[in-house]
Amino acid sequence: MMNKLVILTIGMLAISSCSEAQRTVTKTETTQTTSKVLNAQEFKTMMAEKDVQLIDVRTPGEYSGGRIGNAKNIDFYDDEFKAKMAKLDKSKPLLIYCASGGRSGNAAKMLETMGFTEVYDLRGGYNAWPHK
Repeated sequence: MMNKLVILTIGMLAISSCSEAQRTVTKTETTQTTSKVLNAQEFKTMMAEKDVQLIDVRTPGEYSGGRIGNAKNIDFYDDEFKAKMAKLDKSKPLLIYCASGGRSGNAAKMLETMGFTEVYDLRGGYNAWPHK
């Protein structure tokens, strides 16, 4: 009887150890995502120095009034927003902006959960961009 109890206890510890190891791997995977808010100068430098994906999450009407560089427009309010974003390269830096930072901030959080490894949001959005 005592031997069965010892074997059962050892088995439970082994199972518990495996579960803990799995949780540790998950924590490590989630810390690999980088999401950061950049000011206009930092954003501009990132555009110049790295091969990035530049996404404007404003509406098509806002986009037609002006955009940053060669930004691609993917409207945050579009029902297909998440599906369109999922087609982008998750391992390549992604720079996003909206009009003032609200939508792009929400998009950045969403993109982190979708597995994007580097997401950079423009502080103050298009309104803060020195385009005038």
